Amino acid sequence: MWKFLVPFAAFVVMVVVFAFGLDPKRDIRALPSPLIGKLAPIFNLTDVMDANRKVSNATLKGQVYVFNVWGTWCSACRQEHEALLTISKQTSVPIIGLDYMDERQDGQAWLWQLGNPYAAVAFDHEERTAIEWGVYGAPETFLVDAKGQIIFKFISPMTLDVWEKEFLPRIAAAQRSGA
Repeated sequence: MWKFLVPFAAFVVMVVVFAFGLDPKRDIRALPSPLIGKLAPIFNLTDVMDANRKVSNATLKGQVYVFNVWGTWCSACRQEHEALLTISKQTSVPIIGLDYMDERQDGQAWLWQLGNPYAAVAFDHEERTAIEWGVYGAPETFLVDAKGQIIFKFISPMTLDVWEKEFLPRIAAAQRSGA
């Protein structure tokens, strides 16, 4: 009896998992974050370009900012980099980078070679800041309002289309509300 029941139970579990995973209405980039609506974790790290310079989001209080998690090991981060360069030229909202799971010299070489879209780049060699922000991998991009609350999280490479459809309306709303 057990030799039929166990495979049948495994089959039922697989059907449920596949049915949920293949739901066409489900956006795989929209992983819920328990931090949405909560204060962004404070970080105080060194700048990837200058180990003597500190980067802290505490200095951004009172303004809306974008927090982009990336690493040189991440092919999807390279894919989004050109879009970030374009966005940084089109917006007054600072983009703060978090170089995650990387070596400082690799991050520096990346930014020298590809260009630097960031107002500042925090170096998270120990990965603690990424963990505190609930990062699953890279790239991940957060939008933080003027109160310091995370209002949006996007997982996948940033594109100009995503920026225009997902970020710009939220930025405008956050700036209008003073939040």
